[in-house]
Amino acid sequence: MRLIDRKVIEKAASTFGTPLYLYDTDILRDEMARFHAALGPEIGINYSMKANSFILETMAELADHIEVCSMGEFLICRKMGIAPSKLLISGVLKKSADLDMILEYGQGESIYTAESMQQFEHLCRWSRDHKVQIRCYPRLTSGNQFGMDQETVRDLMRRAKDEPYLTIEGLHFFSGTMKRMVRKQTKELKMLDQYLLSLEEEGLTVPVLEYGTGFAVSYFQKDKDDSIGDENLKAFAELTRTMQWKGRICIEMGRALAAQCGSYLTQVMDQKISDGTGYLILDGGIHQLGYDGQIKGMYQPYIRQIPEREGERKDWTLCGSLCTVNDILCQSYPLSSAAPGDVLSFDQAGAYCAMEGMSLFLSHELPGVILHSARDGFVCVRERMETYDLNSPYRGEKE
Repeated sequence: MRLIDRKVIEKAASTFGTPLYLYDTDILRDEMARFHAALGPEIGINYSMKANSFILETMAELADHIEVCSMGEFLICRKMGIAPSKLLISGVLKKSADLDMILEYGQGESIYTAESMQQFEHLCRWSRDHKVQIRCYPRLTSGNQFGMDQETVRDLMRRAKDEPYLTIEGLHFFSGTMKRMVRKQTKELKMLDQYLLSLEEEGLTVPVLEYGTGFAVSYFQKDKDDSIGDENLKAFAELTRTMQWKGRICIEMGRALAAQCGSYLTQVMDQKISDGTGYLILDGGIHQLGYDGQIKGMYQPYIRQIPEREGERKDWTLCGSLCTVNDILCQSYPLSSAAPGDVLSFDQAGAYCAMEGMSLFLSHELPGVILHSARDGFVCVRERMETYDLNSPYRGEKE
C-alpha cells in the first residue's frame, strides 16, 4: 500500500488547516503505470470520475477515457476543457435537453452509452438530424435497474444496422464493486464471452467490451487482501486472453485507481473520558469521510497521528462533530498521548470519501481540497467553504 508522505501531510495540515482532503497526483501516476504494467498494453483503462472529480485533470492525461455519469460531471469536464474524444458519456438518467447539450459538445468524438431503448432512439434521432456519425455502447444489465437485458440489447443492435449515422462500437457491463475474488470476474467474463460470440454468429459485431471490474480496495487493517495487487491484476489479464471473443477490452475503474492517492485530515478538538471510555472529538466526521463497509466505526482504517508520539498507546473512540450518536469514525483506535491539536490522517481516502458524504448535514463547512506533487508542490483546488447559506430559507440581504 502506498501512503502520502508524512512530511507532506504535516505541512498540508499546518498550511491549510483542517478538515482537509489531500490528494497526491504522483501516487496516481505511479498506480496507473503499475496497472498498465500488470495488465499489459492490450487492455485499456478508463477512469470513472464519480470516484473523485478533483483529480480529473491528471486522470484525463493518464486514462484512455473519462466515464461521465451525470450532467454535473459533464459540465465539470466542459469547464475544464477536457477533450470530447476523452469522454465516455454514461449514467442511468440522460434527460433529453441534457443529452442534446452533451452531443453538441461531443459530436462524433465522444462515446455514448445507451441505458435504455429510449436513450438509443434519442441518439439515433440526433445523429440523423445532424448527419453526424456517433459511437454507441448499449449497456447490458447485471440484474438491476442499470442497462438492458440480453434480448433487448440484441434487438437494439439489429435496429442499429439500419441507422446511417450510428455505430455500435462496444458493449458496456458493470455488476458491482469491491469484488475481492478473481473468480467473480471469471464467471462474468465467461458469460460475456458467450453472449458476444452469440451476437457475432448473428452478424452483430461488437469491437469493444467496456467492463467495470469492481476491483476491491483494502480500507481496514482487518482486511487480509484486496484485488488490485500485481498478482491478481495479472491473473485477470490472463482471464481476458482465454476469451474466444477477440475484441478490445477496456476496464472501467474509479476506486481502484484513486483510493491510495488520498488522505483526509481532521484535528482533535476535545477529549474526555465517560464511564471508562476515552473519546476524541474531531473537527470532521462521517459527513466528510466514508469507507465502503464501515459500520458505526467498528473497523480500524489506516490512521496516522500528527505529530507522531512515543509512549504508551491508549484506545480512543474517534468521534466527529455531528450531533448524532452515529458520528463515529472508529470505535477503538490506539494512539500515544493523544491531545487537542493533534491531526489524524485517515488514509486510503482518495476515492468516494469526498463525494459520498452527507456534506450539508448540520451546515458544517466543506473541507478544503489540496493536490500535491513533487513538481508542483501544493495546489489548492477548493478553499474551505461554508454551507449555511445553502441550507438557509432566509431571502433577505446577506450578512
